[in-house]
Amino acid sequence: MCPEGTAGGRVDDRVLILNPVSGSQSHVDTVVELGTEHGFDVRKTEKRGDAKRLARDAAPDADLIAAGGGDGTVNKVVNGIAAANELETTTVAVIPAGTGNNFATNIGIRGLEHAFSVIETGRRRWIDLGTANDRIFVNSCVGGITAEASSKTGPESKANLGVLAYVKSMLATMGSFDALPLRVETAPVPNGNRTQAWDGRAMFVLIGNCRRFTGARTAQANVEDGLLEVTIVEDAAAMNLLGDAALQRLLGRDSNYVVRRRAPSLMIESSRDAIEYSLDGEMLETHALRLETVPRTLQVAVGDGYQPDPDDGLF
Repeated sequence: MCPEGTAGGRVDDRVLILNPVSGSQSHVDTVVELGTEHGFDVRKTEKRGDAKRLARDAAPDADLIAAGGGDGTVNKVVNGIAAANELETTTVAVIPAGTGNNFATNIGIRGLEHAFSVIETGRRRWIDLGTANDRIFVNSCVGGITAEASSKTGPESKANLGVLAYVKSMLATMGSFDALPLRVETAPVPNGNRTQAWDGRAMFVLIGNCRRFTGARTAQANVEDGLLEVTIVEDAAAMNLLGDAALQRLLGRDSNYVVRRRAPSLMIESSRDAIEYSLDGEMLETHALRLETVPRTLQVAVGDGYQPDPDDGLF
């Protein structure tokens, strides 16, 4: 597989899977109109599981599948293509119509019209995917208080508050959240030394594929390096967390209670209850979680602002 290619594909092989209830829900008519103008067969989801099913059914015949929605919609579409065993033959485009659109931002997509421009003239890149107990995630996997807050953030709150809805839910959860007793063991990076396993009580465990959890420069991780970004926020930071208005602000600080690692794979085990994890917003509950990267497996249409290594030239 070549890491970079050119735009192309036959127009009649284009399918757009649209989540009409994502984000503010004001995008539907615009996306349908733009999708039709650009030769897409637009298929709307109606119930849970539709995005994955529609992608699975479309993938054997479609060269290009666009995901119209937020990070969760992208996740379901990619999982559907994988279920059809068509990742090698299907390009994915992202139409940012969700609440946060973090993945779209990370790959240089600035809005609805820009997304269609990228489809026609933008670059194609092969990027890594992450797996969590064999379920695919594209952007990130989070466990702990952030996952619990994500699961409790309803569509109405997302529509009214946007990304602040997650922060509101997180703060409401924080006072009653019992820290997680975890063991985290990361595999060594290529040609690197094995790191010591981390044991302790954590408020958060955050694993980024295309996303990293830090306040420095950009939230985009290098999604072509075959590594996951691992951040653990220890229980000892709980009192500091209560004074913060946003997770991003906390993670941007230097702290003795924030552990950061990079690894091609890792294992997270709970010594108490099963833990709820959010895979791009899709929930998974388990006692033990095995995470791995699958290097350069998904071909995506990216905007001019996308840099494979976001830190290149900044240091």
